[in-house]
Order: sequence, then structure tokens, then C-alpha cells
Amino acid sequence: HIVTYDLKSPGQNYENLYKALKSYGTYYHVQESVWTIVSDKSCKQIRDHLISFTDANDSLFVAKLTGEAAWTGLSDSNWLQNNL
Repeated sequence: HIVTYDLKSPGQNYENLYKALKSYGTYYHVQESVWTIVSDKSCKQIRDHLISFTDANDSLFVAKLTGEAAWTGLSDSNWLQNNL
């Protein structure tokens, strides 16, 4: 899955959201507000879990990856190649 978010409150604490994303076990922090996680859960289940770590005015997007992707400039291309 790919998870993106925009935490809109100034001084937002990301640590609890990071811990929740890492709780899925297999994850990669792709960019500042973009993660990939490996999970058998549905997008809705993941969203419902992560939403408790955001504020009401924040946005959160979860989508299932199809296995096809392209990238440049990322530090751990091996992780992406092995997990997409």
C-alpha cells in the first residue's frame, strides 16, 4: 500500500503516526509524507487505523499498489524492487 498524508496543524507531532506506520512491520519511508507498507489489510482498514493519529483537518490517502512503479533519487531502491 502507499500512504500519503498532509498534517496541517503547525508544529504537528509526527512520531505517533510514524510509530503506527512502522507497526505494520514491512515499511519504507519513501518521501517526507509518503510511505509504503506491506499489509493484508484493506485500504479502509489501514486508513481507519492511521486516522486516529491525525487531527480532524489533516488529510490521509491510502491506496493498494499494483506492483508497477518508477522512481529516481530514492535511497533504498532494493526495498522497493523487492516489495512492490
